[in-house]
Amino acid sequence: MLLNCVEPLPFDEAAASVNARRTVQAGISAKNRVPIPDNPAVSDVPHFCPLPPPSKLLNHNLTPDPATPSISAFKYALRNNPSIQRRGRIISPEAHFSHIEPPEDPPEPFDKEEYALNLAEPAEQTGSGGNEPLQKLYPAYRSNPMEFLGLSDTGLRDCLPHLDVGDAFEVVGEPSPLGQTGLHWQERQHPEDSKAVATRQGLIDVLGGHAMLISGDESDVSFAPWSLRYSGHHFGAWAGQLGDGRAISIHATPHPSDPETTYELQVKGAGRTPFSRRADGLAVIRSSIREYLCAEAMNALGIPTTRSLSIIYLLSISVIRERRESACIVTRVAPSFLRIGSFEALNPPKELFLFGGGQQPADLDACWANGSLIRCCISKHLKEAHGDARRNARMVAGWRAYGFMHGVINTDDKTLCHYDPMHICNHTDEEGRYAYKVGSLECPSVIDDDIILALLNALAPLVGAEAELGNKAVTAEWAKEGKKDEWSDRGVALVEEELEDLFRREYEVEFHARMRQRLGLRRAEEKDNAALVQPLFVMLADHKLDFHLTFRHLARFRPALSSPLDPFVDALLRYTSTGEAPQLDGASEQWKSWLEKYAARIESEKEKWGGTNSEGADWQARRGKEVIAKVEADAQNGRHVLAKVMQMACDPYEPWGGEGDTRTDEKLDAETKEEI
Repeated sequence: MLLNCVEPLPFDEAAASVNARRTVQAGISAKNRVPIPDNPAVSDVPHFCPLPPPSKLLNHNLTPDPATPSISAFKYALRNNPSIQRRGRIISPEAHFSHIEPPEDPPEPFDKEEYALNLAEPAEQTGSGGNEPLQKLYPAYRSNPMEFLGLSDTGLRDCLPHLDVGDAFEVVGEPSPLGQTGLHWQERQHPEDSKAVATRQGLIDVLGGHAMLISGDESDVSFAPWSLRYSGHHFGAWAGQLGDGRAISIHATPHPSDPETTYELQVKGAGRTPFSRRADGLAVIRSSIREYLCAEAMNALGIPTTRSLSIIYLLSISVIRERRESACIVTRVAPSFLRIGSFEALNPPKELFLFGGGQQPADLDACWANGSLIRCCISKHLKEAHGDARRNARMVAGWRAYGFMHGVINTDDKTLCHYDPMHICNHTDEEGRYAYKVGSLECPSVIDDDIILALLNALAPLVGAEAELGNKAVTAEWAKEGKKDEWSDRGVALVEEELEDLFRREYEVEFHARMRQRLGLRRAEEKDNAALVQPLFVMLADHKLDFHLTFRHLARFRPALSSPLDPFVDALLRYTSTGEAPQLDGASEQWKSWLEKYAARIESEKEKWGGTNSEGADWQARRGKEVIAKVEADAQNGRHVLAKVMQMACDPYEPWGGEGDTRTDEKLDAETKEEI
């Protein structure tokens, strides 16, 4: 669970960049975008954005792996001992991260000595100056073909508006559910586009793991990519050291309109790291497309999440999962990828069976350093725990209200096809630990136990030590007094009960507010949960109705339809996986009774009700299955479809597929019919 997922942001006119113009030129809808000035200030930015000051860079504030303790040592390791960054191992107890080079596998067979000598050369400056903060390094043997599948317009707009992407949107092409339209992008190139082409190719090289951004020897701010160490639980069992086994943070940059906010770029599926254990560090197209789409869909629904930037297909790298597939790299963006497990790694639970590869002893000074980096006031760790409980409660309530599931409370996920409170979306979750179970307010208990209390246990020595000092901040080397157990017991006693109550209260308030939004209700009433929400979920489960389509159908309900209700109910009861109404006695009467209560509830606030349900989101994540199949069959054609599905995900209340159009299907154009 990330501590710093991205809160949905309004569009910032001041941050509009040259990318928005290129987006419009490429045929992507310009809806909700501001006009682009004739001479945008960021038109001449170098290929990559500037670094933040050292005070906001992780590698300047936390402790590196002793195997690569500095940028110069990292460069030396690349030439003389490159396997050190690929070999799964338990790193030193005080270390927070390890410097990593985003890899593509070298060809087999290859000359190991020659590969090592050529690994970190040649170097290319990212800008025109003689002392730029970053260089691009191209290893000699990386020539695997890459297929650029997509670039998130909304992720770029909100987080990285100053990133010049060249002609990347032209390469992706016009969003279309029918696939490629018009000329292929290579047929549209003109000589005057050479700079845009070079910029786009440099972007793909970095985001696809072909090139590495690293500071030069004379740079004022040192920088190299890293993977984070963290620990945690798997299905409730302590797993020891985990870490970024297939994720590498490749860049960080301040937002141009808010220099205090730094965004970190992380590639996922870029190969092995010291935290990969026995895994290959790669990702496949299925999970990558799901994450790429779902992150932006969650943001569009107002649910905090990491953000998507790009997705790149590595066609020649095979990955073995349930079947042989090609590798894929998705780039995601967040203010930080520190997580609760980052604290657990430095203060692990005592006397637990270890399900994993090992765990270092506690290092409380390193735990204190983590807290300093995320800018929580070190004398107020209790407040930080409270804030995290609130953020997680609101996020989980948003997931539940929209039928969104995390298979192991991690980032690979999918939504429901039909509503089943015991639905399990991860085939390895044999006990149903992360089943949906939204019908009861007990459903957050796993989040509470696994996430919130885990953070409390990791921070408990700090809370207890600061309480002993009269709530004053501890300082470096504070743990030398050796009172960890005493401080931990005191910290837990001070916080645990309050934290659990806070999480459940916050979840309940947010979940009820979300459900009122989904039902189009403007005023909160205490009886809504018992009278409307809980009976609705019971009927969804009993009648095995599609979660998403049921809510979309209810968005079209009006009190005037309450007599007669039969046509509306008959249509609703066909939203099953088979398309046939359930053969259950009383199903129709149950829905009529519920709809009558719903109509009365709407009428009770008709002066506030605008006649439309703004929360009947039309986009559904299972459309990802269709785009996955099309991309796998033909990547160049499929990326048009992927761009269309992303467009739909980012504008979920648009009536896609001709919804509300009174024309017959025969009169709808082919693209509109394909959106259905």
